[in-house]
Order: sequence, then C-alpha cells, then structure tokens
Amino acid sequence: MPTLSLLSLHTIVFFISLLSSLVHIGLADGGFCSAPSVLDEEKDSQSLYWKVTNPTLSPSHLQDLPGFTRSVYKRDHALITPESHVFSPLPEWTNTLGAYLITPAMGSHFVMYLAKMQGQSRSGPPPHGVERFIFMVQGYVTLTNASGFIYKLMVDSYAYLPPNSEHSVESDASATLAIFERRYASLDNLITEQIVGSTDKQPLLETPGEVFELRKLLPPSLHYDFNIHIMDFQPGEFLNVKEVHYNQHGLLLLEGQGIYRLGDSWYSVQAGDVIWMAPFVPQWYAALGKTRTRYLLYKDVNRNPLQ
Repeated sequence: MPTLSLLSLHTIVFFISLLSSLVHIGLADGGFCSAPSVLDEEKDSQSLYWKVTNPTLSPSHLQDLPGFTRSVYKRDHALITPESHVFSPLPEWTNTLGAYLITPAMGSHFVMYLAKMQGQSRSGPPPHGVERFIFMVQGYVTLTNASGFIYKLMVDSYAYLPPNSEHSVESDASATLAIFERRYASLDNLITEQIVGSTDKQPLLETPGEVFELRKLLPPSLHYDFNIHIMDFQPGEFLNVKEVHYNQHGLLLLEGQGIYRLGDSWYSVQAGDVIWMAPFVPQWYAALGKTRTRYLLYKDVNRNPLQ
C-alpha cells in the first residue's frame, strides 16, 4: 500500500484547516444557521410604527432624481408623502417642529399635522372652540389636564381633548404625535368629555360585507362630531365597497403598503403617507406586500351636512 508523502500530508492538513475556517465564518455570519444576525436584532428592536418616522423616501433608483416626489394635490384629494413634508416651529409650542399636512386651505374643515417634540418641549393650546385629538406615533409624552391629572401617553395610545379644555403635553425626549383639530360643531347643548385610551384596548367591531378589522377610538354617540378609526388589512385584502360619501377623511398610513384609488387616479402608498379625501371622491384600497396594512383614519360623523 503506497504511503503518503510529507508534502501530501501537509496539503491535506491545509485544506482541512481552510474548510474549517470557512465553516466557522459561515456560522458566525449566520449563513449556515438560523440564529438571528445583528440586522435581525436591530429589526426586532424597532418600535411600532417605525416606518412612519423613518420612511422609504423613494425607490433607490430615483433617490438622486432632482424634483422627484410622489405627492399629489387635486381638487378632491391629496397624497402628501414624507419626502415633501416641511417642518417649522409650531406656534405657541416650545422645542417642537410641526408639519401641517391637511388644512382648510385645501378644502378640509379640519387640520391634521405631525408634531415632533424634542427634549424639554411643551405643547401650546388649540384655538378657542377647537377640539384636539392626539395619537402617539413615536416616543412618549405626559399629558396634564386642568384638574392636575397626569397621563403617560406611549406609542399607540391617544387622547381626545374637548374644546377650550386646559391641558399641556410635555416631553423630555424626542416624540412624534399625529394631531387632528377641528372647530367643534355643537348640537343641542351636548358636550364632550376628555378621553385617554390605547388602540389595543378597543374592541374589534363588526364590518358586514368587509374583511378588514376595525376599531373606533371615540364613542359613537351624538356628542362627538368626528371619530378616529384604526383599520387593519392583511396582504391581499381590500375594500369591498367602492366608497362615495359626504364624509371627509384624513388618513395616516401607519404600517404596510398598497394601492389607493382616489377619483380616477391610482396611487402606490406606504407607511408614512398621508391622504386627504374630500366629500364624494371615489375611494378604494387594497393591501399589498408581505405585512399587514394599518391606517389611522379621521371621519366626520353625527352631523347633518346642512349644518
């Protein structure tokens, strides 16, 4: 039986050592096992609605294209995308930047804006007779009312403040709030009450003929002239009804992506996008991608259109 030469033995040992090193590198990089990589750990640590405050501004092949934006403004609808948000100091707020995304200047009867609070920041009051709804997108704040009660608002929690109710919102660190305001339409001397809640505490409601999941964040009683809906779609789900109605909408896409029809136009939308829908604009949505869609939806309710 022939014997191996010393050179051959060295060669074999070298290749075994090299193969062992490659396997070790593969395992360390997560290439041959299911252990989470650094990227997976970073993804897991991202907070809820992370894409709203860290949006994909545009497809990679268009990021360097001057003047590119997906934003659109028309007579009966608008799509306001993150790359065209303009932030400036909010009046009467301290250390806070705001981007007004829906205002009466475009035809709405309500205001929707994002407020980015920094360290040692404090809110200002809404105008007289104006009610306010706050939804937490990122970080946390403390809400103090006129009675001295203090509430901690975290991501996915919210607060409704009746018109002319004294309150303040404060933050020691960065926080992002989605805020809706409108002049209260009083009815038969009915008054509203302060509400503080969390999305996950609200029950799922029946949606006859539809497949999406619906939660309402305000009571449906006549006291309230608007409501805020949380709507969830799984990938591939869509609205059955092609809606045309007298109500106005203001929408913030919190998660996911899909296709929105507004009038005769079709728009690709994703987390971070804002949509205004005027009365009677045809509207329809389908969820695409691999994750659920969740959006926050303003809707005026409980009032006669002649008022």
